[in-house]
Amino acid sequence: MPPQPNMNQMMKQVQKVQADIAKAQEALKDETVTAAVGGGVVSVEVTGDLEFKSLTIKPEAVDPDDPEMLSDMVLAAVNEGLRKAQEMASQRLEAAAGPLGGAGGMGGLGIPGL
Repeated sequence: MPPQPNMNQMMKQVQKVQADIAKAQEALKDETVTAAVGGGVVSVEVTGDLEFKSLTIKPEAVDPDDPEMLSDMVLAAVNEGLRKAQEMASQRLEAAAGPLGGAGGMGGLGIPGL
């Protein structure tokens, strides 16, 4: 029979992970990613908590005869910015979760079967 887990130690570990995750979530508000399309003529800056900080459109991106192209580039930049920000957030939160996160789940607590 495997040894019984120490409940006090487990609770301390869970509380530490919760605090680490809260810190990581707060820090994500200040971390940004940039996504650019069309050779950099359209770019966006997005925080880790998915707030758009800037949208830049260079003059050469504006073609009065093809407004759809500009719309497509803005959408592509926004979607890429969201993807990058979500990926960054996921990495930061997974790192903060330590033994409770990632593929190991709660296995780091020493609880049999988890």
